[in-house]
Amino acid sequence: MPEGSLPTHDTLRAAELAERYADLDAADLIAVARDAFPGRLALVSSFGTESAVLLALAAEVDRRIPVIFVNTGKLFGETLRYRDTLVSRLGLQDVRSVGPRRDEVDAADRDGLLWQKAPDLCCHLRKTLPLNRALEGFDAWITGRKRFQSSTRAALPVFEAQDGRIKVNPLAHWDKDRLEAEFARRDLPRHPLEADGFLSIGCYTCTERVAPGADPRSGRWAGTGKSECGIHTNGAGDFTDAWSI
Repeated sequence: MPEGSLPTHDTLRAAELAERYADLDAADLIAVARDAFPGRLALVSSFGTESAVLLALAAEVDRRIPVIFVNTGKLFGETLRYRDTLVSRLGLQDVRSVGPRRDEVDAADRDGLLWQKAPDLCCHLRKTLPLNRALEGFDAWITGRKRFQSSTRAALPVFEAQDGRIKVNPLAHWDKDRLEAEFARRDLPRHPLEADGFLSIGCYTCTERVAPGADPRSGRWAGTGKSECGIHTNGAGDFTDAWSI
């Protein structure tokens, strides 16, 4: 928050929820969020390598919680098939696949190479804008982020405010061992690309294998200095004049 500015309603609400419920475990946090935002809570999932645990916990709480999946048009086929497998396995009842608008893609990425020329704009076009539209009408959303995933997430709170909504991070304090134990306990299927060294999976254009022992997200936008797509950063950025790139 900028120095001297007053806290917003969502910032105050996030702080209140964190103070009251931060010690709860993941499933209880999901239940608290569902009850705090009845009918106005969604879960956003990439159906990536770690997604199954959060989706399983949410399904236990309420299979009707809307699950938003952003299909950028550049995802691995394995991810799409894994999504279908988990939806069927967990009995998820309201999975909404969203993606970029055709007119916006035609204006900004006609040749499909925007990811090379302006990766931030590509993520904005193919991920942030579709998600923002999908989240209209929701007051809060659940993410699968965890502190161990990268240095930029090391201080991740359980509740936070962003762009007028509350974000809930039920697995923030989980470590890799806890996550792996839950996969085993529940006998959850793994993303088919994980065994081939893809530990954090996004678009096929911007995802590489991860070296043994490296940051799990080091395979995302490797060599660019970019570490987030923009969905989990405050503000959408000003791309008003960028459509002609």
